[in-house]
Amino acid sequence: MLAWGYAAVAQTPAGPTTADLKVALDTLWVAIAAFLVFFMNAGFCMLETGFCRQKNAVNVLAKNLIVFALATLAFWAIGFGLMFGDGNDFIGLSGFFLNGADNSPAVGDAYKGVFGSLNWTGVPLEAKFLFQLVFAGTAATIVSGAVAERIKFVDFLIFSLLLVGIAYPITGHWIWGAGWLADIGFFDFAGSTVVHSVGGWAALMGAAFLGPRIGKYQGKQAVAIPGHNMSIATLGCLILWLGWFGFNPGSVMAADPKAITHIALTTNMAGAVGGIAATVTAWLYLKKPDLSMIINGVLAGLVGVTAACAYVSIPSSIIIGLVAGVIVVFSVTFFDRLGIDDPVGATSVHLLCGIWGTLAVGLFSVGPGGYPWMVDLAGKPVGPHGLFMGGGLSSLIPQLIGIVSVGGMTVLLSTIFWVALKSTLGIRVTPSEEIEGLDLSEHGMEAYHGFVKEAESGAFAEAAYYDKKS
Repeated sequence: MLAWGYAAVAQTPAGPTTADLKVALDTLWVAIAAFLVFFMNAGFCMLETGFCRQKNAVNVLAKNLIVFALATLAFWAIGFGLMFGDGNDFIGLSGFFLNGADNSPAVGDAYKGVFGSLNWTGVPLEAKFLFQLVFAGTAATIVSGAVAERIKFVDFLIFSLLLVGIAYPITGHWIWGAGWLADIGFFDFAGSTVVHSVGGWAALMGAAFLGPRIGKYQGKQAVAIPGHNMSIATLGCLILWLGWFGFNPGSVMAADPKAITHIALTTNMAGAVGGIAATVTAWLYLKKPDLSMIINGVLAGLVGVTAACAYVSIPSSIIIGLVAGVIVVFSVTFFDRLGIDDPVGATSVHLLCGIWGTLAVGLFSVGPGGYPWMVDLAGKPVGPHGLFMGGGLSSLIPQLIGIVSVGGMTVLLSTIFWVALKSTLGIRVTPSEEIEGLDLSEHGMEAYHGFVKEAESGAFAEAAYYDKKS
């Protein structure tokens, strides 16, 4: 009995290896980052609802809530395969419904499966999909704010399915799916182009095809239509700011302490300086420190640094945020003059500042191997080298090519989607429904039951006039 007992004690059970612990920690970090990005849906809900009028609050909330549910199914069925499945330089042709060979979390040459473009991250396939899913949902949510207060609910749902299932993954494959833009040296670490500009281009086309809201223009002069609740709009901004700490640092897709903290800091610096820059610019340009501009300034800085956050120094991130904060103030009035009615400034924040952020990679990046995480699986230095950091035009030219090509494809596909919807279902509600508010006309309910409404008797007379005119 003593001998048997000794033998039993001597047989130490095999515990997890260092490699197992690394996979567990990396997976935990990716999951937490995905949860943070998912929570950005709440930020978009609050921001867009606050920037719109109370008679459309239910409609805006419903769109932001249902869009992630739709994105989940569309991206699982087709989008993830088109974006990351093995295929060619232009499109993925495998991995639909998450089917196909896959031995994740194996990396590099050890990986055997149909998602070869993601063989650089050592987490399970489910973690890869979850993280990319919340990004896809963000692209669709960007469109919601730009088309708010006059689009038919069903058309927005259909467009969101088409965007997440087809348009977003095709251009995403070119960059993150080891496609042709990645081959020529285009870099977008966390999605200034892949997510934000794509959503911005789609939003711009939607706003253009819909036309401005009733009362937005008197003659050729744009008239401000104030949001009904700046408190929840500010809360939405803060939630989005928090979510960006999952959006950018999470794109490391590994629990690398140096990379995560550096990226979190560059992200925060750009957002902070973007808010300050927009405040000062609005104060000088509009004569008042407009709260809506402060909010959009913070978001502009965050969008602007998203592509370059892993490749630039802290001082460079401050410059990126500063420029973005200035851009967004002038951009809002620029689109107003063009007749593009964007109730929340989505095109200014996500499109123009996404373009600026993509260019910033080719201007401020420190160069291959400039930071410890800027190496490939074999330890070879990789990464962009900015013009202002001694890299010449070697990185700036691919960034310009990427901006034009992704923008062109997104505009083309979005135009096809919007024209098809407009020709079949019609994309805009009737004037009377718009004046009454989409909460009642589209959903048959109110966000603030019992409160005084904008749609009083005079408004219905106005609605009758526009109905007859249309």
